[in-house]
Amino acid sequence: MAREARAALFTQLLECIPFLQERLMMENCDEEEMSRIAHLIQRGAGNARSDDTKSLKGAILDWICIPGEAFNPPLNRNVKTTRGYQHDVTGALLCPAGLKWEDPKVKSELRSGEITVPGDQWPIFLYADCNYNPEEPWDGLLRSKLLVTAYKYIFTSPSSVDDETRATRAGNAHIHGMTRVTRASIATLRHSVAELLDDVEESEEVNALLNCGIVFPNTASNSSVPTKNSALARIRHKRAQMKASMTSAD
Repeated sequence: MAREARAALFTQLLECIPFLQERLMMENCDEEEMSRIAHLIQRGAGNARSDDTKSLKGAILDWICIPGEAFNPPLNRNVKTTRGYQHDVTGALLCPAGLKWEDPKVKSELRSGEITVPGDQWPIFLYADCNYNPEEPWDGLLRSKLLVTAYKYIFTSPSSVDDETRATRAGNAHIHGMTRVTRASIATLRHSVAELLDDVEESEEVNALLNCGIVFPNTASNSSVPTKNSALARIRHKRAQMKASMTSAD
């Protein structure tokens, strides 16, 4: 992470924890104490992620199940071993964009592990209506109903998923003063997405995504080499084509 990015992150951390700066400036705050504070912050973040995962584990079944129908075979709300590629419903959502889950060969190789899925082979559920266009890889990216529902569940409140106006407790967004979608909050989904969201050349599309107003409608306004033909690779290829076209026009 660049020095500027770390400085910006530290500034945000001070804003989230008002007493942190005062604590760090105390005379007895030596290197050992700073390490202890950092450990406490990391442990708190880890516990929060764990709580989010536990609460989503059951709720997500309600979102992906067709109303009035049951899963076949059944999916237990508290067991994850029967999910993933082993189940047709979850497998179809997790299938990498660009592959066809309906293809028996693809399905079999994903289940057996013969097809290894790297981090930048994004699952199709990241796209609106699970529709991925390799010629326009930005279209619908991170705008799927499932993704938005999970985001609202974690950052606003579980009740906001059902468009309820009254919540029994403050959501994470309210607690931390969030009034709009941020890069960091989206990037928790997948490390390779974080790389893309920090790509300066994709700033126009990234800003359009952050300002789309799906979650907060009242306030809207070092990279690794990507896998060949992955969504990330297609996005960067298309950007390179646009730059080359602009250069030749000049």
